[in-house]
Amino acid sequence: MNGINFICEYFAKILNGKSTINHGICTVSLRRNFKVIVQGRESRSVVPAGVSFESLDKSGIALCLAEIAILEEEISRFLHSVLQQGLIVSALHNHWLYTEPSILYIHIQSVEPPLNFAKKMAHSFSFLSSYPVS
Repeated sequence: MNGINFICEYFAKILNGKSTINHGICTVSLRRNFKVIVQGRESRSVVPAGVSFESLDKSGIALCLAEIAILEEEISRFLHSVLQQGLIVSALHNHWLYTEPSILYIHIQSVEPPLNFAKKMAHSFSFLSSYPVS
Protein backbone atom coordinates (compact mmCIF):
# COMPACT_ATOMS: atom_id res chain seq x y z
CA MET A 1 0.00 0.00 0.00
CA ASN A 2 3.00 2.28 0.53
CA GLY A 3 3.60 2.44 -3.24
CA ILE A 4 0.11 3.70 -4.02
CA ASN A 5 0.35 6.30 -1.24
CA PHE A 6 3.55 7.76 -2.71
CA ILE A 7 2.24 7.68 -6.28
CA CYS A 8 -1.09 9.20 -5.21
CA GLU A 9 0.60 12.07 -3.37
CA TYR A 10 2.86 12.83 -6.35
CA PHE A 11 -0.14 12.50 -8.71
CA ALA A 12 -1.91 15.21 -6.69
CA LYS A 13 1.20 17.41 -6.58
CA ILE A 14 1.45 17.37 -10.38
CA LEU A 15 -2.20 18.52 -10.55
CA ASN A 16 -1.81 21.16 -7.80
CA GLY A 17 -4.37 19.40 -5.63
CA LYS A 18 -4.79 17.11 -2.66
CA SER A 19 -5.33 13.39 -2.93
CA THR A 20 -7.45 10.84 -1.15
CA ILE A 21 -7.30 7.07 -1.38
CA ASN A 22 -10.49 5.09 -0.86
CA HIS A 23 -10.73 1.36 -1.66
CA GLY A 24 -7.57 1.54 -3.78
CA ILE A 25 -8.78 4.53 -5.83
CA CYS A 26 -6.61 7.65 -5.78
CA THR A 27 -8.68 10.76 -6.40
CA VAL A 28 -7.76 14.41 -6.78
CA SER A 29 -10.86 16.57 -6.49
CA LEU A 30 -10.54 20.00 -8.01
CA ARG A 31 -13.07 22.53 -9.18
CA ARG A 32 -13.25 25.11 -11.90
CA ASN A 33 -13.04 28.67 -10.65
CA PHE A 34 -15.82 30.44 -12.50
CA LYS A 35 -19.28 31.57 -11.51
CA VAL A 36 -22.22 29.43 -12.62
CA ILE A 37 -25.88 30.17 -12.12
CA VAL A 38 -28.36 27.26 -12.13
CA GLN A 39 -32.01 28.29 -12.28
CA GLY A 40 -31.12 31.74 -10.99
CA ARG A 41 -28.99 30.49 -8.07
CA GLU A 42 -25.19 30.48 -7.82
CA SER A 43 -23.65 27.00 -7.59
CA ARG A 44 -20.09 25.85 -6.92
CA SER A 45 -20.91 22.14 -6.95
CA VAL A 46 -21.60 21.96 -10.70
CA VAL A 47 -18.03 22.80 -11.78
CA PRO A 48 -15.87 19.82 -10.76
CA ALA A 49 -12.53 18.74 -12.18
CA GLY A 50 -11.84 15.27 -10.83
CA VAL A 51 -8.84 13.16 -11.80
CA SER A 52 -8.26 9.64 -10.51
CA PHE A 53 -6.55 6.31 -11.01
CA GLU A 54 -7.33 2.78 -9.89
CA SER A 55 -6.44 -0.85 -10.58
CA LEU A 56 -2.71 -0.12 -10.33
CA ASP A 57 -0.80 -3.24 -11.38
CA LYS A 58 2.69 -4.42 -10.43
CA SER A 59 4.20 -2.84 -13.55
CA GLY A 60 2.86 0.60 -12.56
CA ILE A 61 0.01 0.78 -15.09
CA ALA A 62 -3.46 1.90 -13.98
CA LEU A 63 -6.87 2.87 -15.25
CA CYS A 64 -6.80 6.68 -15.27
CA LEU A 65 -9.98 8.77 -15.43
CA ALA A 66 -10.96 12.44 -15.44
CA GLU A 67 -14.16 14.46 -15.53
CA ILE A 68 -13.97 18.20 -16.04
CA ALA A 69 -16.63 20.90 -16.26
CA ILE A 70 -15.83 22.92 -19.35
CA LEU A 71 -17.11 26.10 -20.92
CA GLU A 72 -18.28 25.85 -24.53
CA GLU A 73 -15.57 28.24 -25.71
CA GLU A 74 -12.85 26.06 -24.10
CA ILE A 75 -13.82 22.81 -25.80
CA SER A 76 -11.85 23.10 -29.04
CA ARG A 77 -8.43 23.93 -27.54
CA PHE A 78 -8.79 21.59 -24.56
CA LEU A 79 -10.06 18.69 -26.68
CA HIS A 80 -7.22 19.18 -29.17
CA SER A 81 -4.65 19.06 -26.36
CA VAL A 82 -6.14 15.91 -24.84
CA LEU A 83 -6.33 14.08 -28.17
CA GLN A 84 -2.81 15.17 -29.22
CA GLN A 85 -1.50 13.39 -26.12
CA GLY A 86 -3.20 10.12 -27.03
CA LEU A 87 -5.90 10.24 -24.37
CA ILE A 88 -9.42 8.92 -25.01
CA VAL A 89 -12.37 11.29 -24.76
CA SER A 90 -15.22 8.97 -23.79
CA ALA A 91 -17.97 11.58 -23.42
CA LEU A 92 -18.78 15.25 -23.87
CA HIS A 93 -22.23 16.16 -22.59
CA ASN A 94 -24.26 18.38 -20.33
CA HIS A 95 -25.41 17.51 -16.81
CA TRP A 96 -27.56 20.49 -15.96
CA LEU A 97 -30.17 22.54 -17.75
CA TYR A 98 -30.71 26.25 -17.27
CA THR A 99 -27.10 27.16 -16.47
CA GLU A 100 -25.46 30.48 -17.17
CA PRO A 101 -22.94 30.21 -18.71
CA SER A 102 -23.64 26.96 -20.53
CA ILE A 103 -21.28 24.26 -19.26
CA LEU A 104 -20.51 20.78 -20.49
CA TYR A 105 -18.62 17.87 -18.95
CA ILE A 106 -15.79 16.04 -20.64
CA HIS A 107 -14.74 12.53 -19.61
CA ILE A 108 -11.20 11.35 -20.35
CA GLN A 109 -9.64 7.94 -19.87
CA SER A 110 -6.39 6.08 -20.38
CA VAL A 111 -4.53 2.98 -19.23
CA GLU A 112 -0.98 4.08 -18.46
CA PRO A 113 1.30 5.04 -15.57
CA PRO A 114 -0.72 7.45 -13.39
CA LEU A 115 2.02 10.07 -13.21
CA ASN A 116 2.15 10.25 -17.02
CA PHE A 117 -1.63 10.78 -17.06
CA ALA A 118 -1.38 13.50 -14.41
CA LYS A 119 1.28 15.32 -16.45
CA LYS A 120 -0.88 15.13 -19.58
CA MET A 121 -3.92 16.45 -17.70
CA ALA A 122 -1.89 19.28 -16.13
CA HIS A 123 -0.67 20.25 -19.60
CA SER A 124 -4.22 20.19 -20.99
CA PHE A 125 -5.48 22.24 -18.02
CA SER A 126 -3.22 25.04 -19.28
CA PHE A 127 -5.55 25.35 -22.30
CA LEU A 128 -8.52 26.22 -20.06
CA SER A 129 -9.41 29.82 -19.25
CA SER A 130 -8.56 29.08 -15.61
CA TYR A 131 -6.58 26.23 -14.08
CA PRO A 132 -8.72 24.04 -11.76
CA VAL A 133 -8.21 24.74 -8.05
CA SER A 134 -8.40 22.70 -4.83
